[in-house]
Amino acid sequence: MATENIRHWKIGDVEVARIVEVNAWEDDIAMLLPDGKPEYVQKFPWLLPHFATPAGRMLISFQCFVLRSRDKRVMIDTCIGADRQREFPVFCNLQTTFLKDLAAAGFPPETINTVMCTHLHFDHVGWNTQKVNGKWVPTFPKARYLFGKREFDHWQHLRDTGGYHSFDHLVDSIDPIIEAKLAEFIGPDYRLTDEVWLEPTPGHTPGHVSVHIRSKGEEAVITGDMMHHPIQLAAPDIHGNFDMDKELGAKTRRIFVERYADKKVMIIGSHFCEPTSGWIVRDGAAWKLALK
Repeated sequence: MATENIRHWKIGDVEVARIVEVNAWEDDIAMLLPDGKPEYVQKFPWLLPHFATPAGRMLISFQCFVLRSRDKRVMIDTCIGADRQREFPVFCNLQTTFLKDLAAAGFPPETINTVMCTHLHFDHVGWNTQKVNGKWVPTFPKARYLFGKREFDHWQHLRDTGGYHSFDHLVDSIDPIIEAKLAEFIGPDYRLTDEVWLEPTPGHTPGHVSVHIRSKGEEAVITGDMMHHPIQLAAPDIHGNFDMDKELGAKTRRIFVERYADKKVMIIGSHFCEPTSGWIVRDGAAWKLALK
């Protein structure tokens, strides 16, 4: 168990916990933003020390969230997973304390009754399954796994047509859920409970959603990959390298930032490093993430 991987929030009556699988990965900003330079990162001192290095390198984490609302105990995405083969070495053959951390956070796997994937990239579906006796089986056998219908259909189309993406994660993290008859296909405005619902945020992928929480006058949004790094608050219109539809992704970010700027709505970034959450506030002609 690694307690530093866990963070808790309370939004009204809704309990949320974060579980980190890969913490504060350092990389060049050009991985995220086209033609990004360290000097550009250094223009935003508010990124230090949590989200960038003094040398202008970005820091991101790979993590997921789990929440309790009414009678639902919900995984929001499921990280990368153990024993996988992926395109990049950093994600291959991971062996982490993820399941122990989940239990330590108060959400043992056997208590999860819903898994909700904001989209179907490999780092958001991995712990859908685990390898047992050489076979991929559902990690949360008592849960219904909620996949966006448009999102699922898009990935199936890519696989059927030999699209531009690796599909290993479909084989080990999605197909076994379908075969176990645990999948449910939903629309982009699905309500998990009266306190938690989905908010369409397309662009990163066609069916991408964020998760909106409102309870007892308090609000929060778990972003998913609508944005990957807080620097995108300062420049929501810059195309993101990871977005399938780059123009739509930028438009979605701009709408999101303008909707929640200077509001009492906590933003929980799916790839934001510790402390992971904050509030969007005006910063000159742009915006930034305020932590307090």
